[in-house]
Amino acid sequence: MEKKIGFIGGGAMAEAILSGAVSKQAAAAENIFVSDHKEERCRFLQDSYGVHASVGAESFLPEVDILVLAIKPQVAAKAMAEVQGRLKKDAVLVSIVAGLTIDSMREFFPEQRIIRVMPNTPLSVGEGMSAYALSSNTCADDAEAVRVILSACGKAVEVKEYMLDAVTGLSGSGPAYGFLMIDALSDGGVAAGLPRATATLLAAQTLYGAAKMVPESGKHPDVLRDQVTSPAGTTIAGVRVMEQQGVRGALIDAVLAASERSAELGRK
Repeated sequence: MEKKIGFIGGGAMAEAILSGAVSKQAAAAENIFVSDHKEERCRFLQDSYGVHASVGAESFLPEVDILVLAIKPQVAAKAMAEVQGRLKKDAVLVSIVAGLTIDSMREFFPEQRIIRVMPNTPLSVGEGMSAYALSSNTCADDAEAVRVILSACGKAVEVKEYMLDAVTGLSGSGPAYGFLMIDALSDGGVAAGLPRATATLLAAQTLYGAAKMVPESGKHPDVLRDQVTSPAGTTIAGVRVMEQQGVRGALIDAVLAASERSAELGRK
């Protein structure tokens, strides 16, 4: 892709996206521009990935085809005010800022095409899950360009904007649920007699492998679970305890609670 991409903010999520784009050749390093308030961070990104990085964004704002807002929510209004009026009319504005709605961005960019993205932290290892929502004036080419960039560091799916709170509760917060399960499984392995390092590796790789089987096999998780569950075997004994302890209900409630909290934060 020959489009020029700019980033306002050079933190972990911005780094994950640009590193994936460069490594998977979704974008050329010389066409990526980053602005961060720390000079040391700029040097690191430039030296590590070959992208352009600077403390100010003034030099690249009028040139980029896609501008990604990768900043903290509390500084979003200030950043948008600084960018306002400096983009090309046909530039696409992409936001990965939590809780920043398309309507709130419209106040600063009334004519810009806007795409709102909810990524998650596994982008940093190339296994992220991103959901994106389009403004009403966004075209198919814009959506495809953003999908290609996000897919370079994981998977991406288009949703309606009203679904993004649910996305936040599931995939946005979901890595924390996964880490909690890995830690608990590791504790179980230690309780059963395994060394900690071995138990943690077994737990992490087991969940990673199980997760990978779902999209690659195309089978429902229930079908895959049944394939592991022999009559009167070890697995059904473990599953029975999980059901008795309400693990399934707890995970459902966790997603709902996180989704509701996301909606609350978006209203503030």
